[in-house]
Amino acid sequence: MATEAEAPSGPIQDAYEPKAPLSRATTAGLQAGAVGTFVSAVQNALSSHSAGAAGFLTRTGSSIGTFAAMGAAFAFTEAVVANQRETDDALNGFAGGCAAGFLAGIRTRSLPIAVGSCAVVGGAMATFDYAGQIIGDTEEKKEEKRKNFFKTRPIFHKPIPAPSSE
Repeated sequence: MATEAEAPSGPIQDAYEPKAPLSRATTAGLQAGAVGTFVSAVQNALSSHSAGAAGFLTRTGSSIGTFAAMGAAFAFTEAVVANQRETDDALNGFAGGCAAGFLAGIRTRSLPIAVGSCAVVGGAMATFDYAGQIIGDTEEKKEEKRKNFFKTRPIFHKPIPAPSSE
């Protein structure tokens, strides 16, 4: 009979580290908002209108908010699902992608498009995460690469000769 003091015979799994949902959502929202600003500026530059340069805020500025909301929703949902399940896998990416896709679909004011966008974006993110997990290195290999890259080199000193007693 095994006692509690004995170590398990299987491999030891890495402990899950909780993610901060609000921090991740804020960072992703700001980054996606910057991408949205770029997209809005390109949309404004390629269309003909009389609004001038301010058109990227007045005419196509809704892209900025949509991108920011999608990025924040993705990051927040992915972190919350990962924290609840205490695991990092493709299902977390599916949930985050579904939330972001649903927001994109709601922008069209159509529930079927929102549900379809949820499935498509969620599926794409889950596939991306799953493929990255298959191809990616294990945590031990990543840590070994980090240690080898940032290894400290020994400092060599010439030995100081001892004074001769002649």
